[in-house]
Amino acid sequence: MPRAASSKKLPPKQREELLAILKARFEQNMPHHRGLHWELVEERLNAQPTKLWSLQMMEETGGEPDVVGLDLLTGEVLFYDCSPETPKGRVSVCYDRKGLESRKEHKPKDNAMDMAGEMGVELLTEDDYHALQKLGEFDRKTSSWLKTPDDIRQLGGALYGERRYNRNFTGHNGAKYYYAVRGFRACLRV
Repeated sequence: MPRAASSKKLPPKQREELLAILKARFEQNMPHHRGLHWELVEERLNAQPTKLWSLQMMEETGGEPDVVGLDLLTGEVLFYDCSPETPKGRVSVCYDRKGLESRKEHKPKDNAMDMAGEMGVELLTEDDYHALQKLGEFDRKTSSWLKTPDDIRQLGGALYGERRYNRNFTGHNGAKYYYAVRGFRACLRV
């Protein structure tokens, strides 16, 4: 999955295919981004080719990225992973490198924070996750690591979100733990 920094630009054919997927998803899910027009989104993406590369990584790992609105402070277009369950290409990972390195045995293949960095995205925060859950029902069978505040992380913990019993929950685990049904959802700002 990770690629060298010099290759973080999509070839023209792949770029066109991704834009077509994103546009179709945008049009299918208009309630996700009321008041936004595809032309604005496409203009911003065309001006920032590395963002398209990041969206391709989100797509390839099963995230089904879609526009969920604008950041009212920065004016940036927000893309979140909108797959019904946590992206399959990003599961069985612990929270971060420190958590990974603290494991003595049975280490997972990777960690969420490093994977997100390689993809050029961020993990959803707890607030982002709750905003996403207002758009639909996500993670009914899985869970997703959330960007964890430093004070919690310094104590060895990390946060995750999930939807159970028709409610959204934020839970905690040691950052070194990993599960087959826990991955992470990404946010990309354009």
